[in-house]
Amino acid sequence: MTEIATQFGIQEALKTLGLTATNDGTSTGSNNFGSGDPIASHSPVDGTLIAQVKTTTQADYDKVIGVASDAFLAWRKVPAPQRGEMVRQFGERLREVKESLGKLVSYEMGKSYQEGLGEVQEMIDICDFAVGLSRQLHGLTMHSERPGHRMYEQYHPLGIVGIISAFNFPVAVWAWNTALAWIAGDVCVWKPSEKTPLCGVACQNIIAGVLKENKLPEGISCLINGDYKVGEMMTQDKRIPLVSATGSIRMGKIVAQAVAARLGKSLLELGGNNAIIVTPDADIKMTVIGAVFGAVGTAGQRCTSTRRLIVHESVYDQVKQALMDAYQQIRIGNPLDENNHVGPLIDSDAVAMYQASLEKVVAEGGTVLIEGEVLSGAGYESGCYVKPAIVEANNSYETVQEETFAPILYLLKYSGGLENAIAQQNGVVQGLSSAIMTNNLREAELFLSTAGSDCGIANVNIGTSGAEIGGAFGGEKETGGGRESGSDAWKIYMRRQTNTINYTTELPLAQGIKFNL
Repeated sequence: MTEIATQFGIQEALKTLGLTATNDGTSTGSNNFGSGDPIASHSPVDGTLIAQVKTTTQADYDKVIGVASDAFLAWRKVPAPQRGEMVRQFGERLREVKESLGKLVSYEMGKSYQEGLGEVQEMIDICDFAVGLSRQLHGLTMHSERPGHRMYEQYHPLGIVGIISAFNFPVAVWAWNTALAWIAGDVCVWKPSEKTPLCGVACQNIIAGVLKENKLPEGISCLINGDYKVGEMMTQDKRIPLVSATGSIRMGKIVAQAVAARLGKSLLELGGNNAIIVTPDADIKMTVIGAVFGAVGTAGQRCTSTRRLIVHESVYDQVKQALMDAYQQIRIGNPLDENNHVGPLIDSDAVAMYQASLEKVVAEGGTVLIEGEVLSGAGYESGCYVKPAIVEANNSYETVQEETFAPILYLLKYSGGLENAIAQQNGVVQGLSSAIMTNNLREAELFLSTAGSDCGIANVNIGTSGAEIGGAFGGEKETGGGRESGSDAWKIYMRRQTNTINYTTELPLAQGIKFNL
């Protein structure tokens, strides 16, 4: 272990989570059943090899699906409130290991320790939500046009839910899906990102213990590891009625086509190109706090990260200066050190994308306000630390139209009425999160109206980044249209059935049709 890992208790955290490593770095986590070539997990914090995790072969995959299929036959018969009790125990176990799992998230992914703890808290919160929901999986009753008939609808579990998650939220997004799927009566097969495989093994260890203690089938929660080829096994498998995939738009289109080709269902949470509109009536102090956290939190690697700041010309210079002053105060470094604001990007590929985006936007005519650079020297040995940048740009630039998964904020100007700002905000293919900063009630209501934001999330006087589990999370347009977490998102994990009961001795037909024998 490196000095950072020792100082911040990473070895102890791994042990708490049931993870150990051999001298060659191979993980010996108790639920690592793959027999394929190993994938290495290097920490972007200090570049060290944490461990290696064996990948899933086709034979391994078929075995996992068989175990999951058998488990579903038993799990679907367990009453939903009892399924909720299992999820409650899982949430309690997460509370016990919150600090350790938060450290692993921070060390393997690179987000700040506070954000790592927050991600585990999201897991706990969705468990609490799911426990209550397990007693509220309700349908509707309706009046029949036929006398002596009763109509109602109910929801049944789907079967196996396949979950493909991204590196930036290596544990929370899985929990959003699996907690709801479990109380719905489904079983889950999870392919975590190949960039954060240890987080997946840790979570599997936790839930495996809960299942064992309750004498429940281990196939209720299954883990597979590997690259896109393992994901393809899942998307093309008719035994998986629903695939929930989080990632890039490019990836989502591939998943959607593969699943649709077999008439399966897909839940897609894809890219965001999120904007904050700043009107003349905005509170500038609040605006700067929201914009800076949205732009640099998780080193700009959130799907809800603030990419664009659309500012009215009358307050443009004031906002611009306040932002530049705020960026001078950002501390970049080891994310386990809570004195720092920004940690590293996930890997060298992300660094290269960051550099290429800055070069491209300048070539298109952008003006750099805060220079971006790759940091080196003591504390930055991994090569994954970069300086958050601000660029004055135009919404029409190709670079601005794309999602740059890095801490680059594009500063845009608008003139005239709010409609012009909304047109800029909506003028991208993504539609995840949006926000407006204003103390003007009319502006706020216009932004939230049919003529306002076209995103799945629209906020007033808070930033684009961060979401509570009580609300359905997801976006429109090329963000995929999926909804996870709160509200009635549970319905995607179940199949709807309409029932009609005739309690008479007659058999009248609907629409008054006569058919006599």
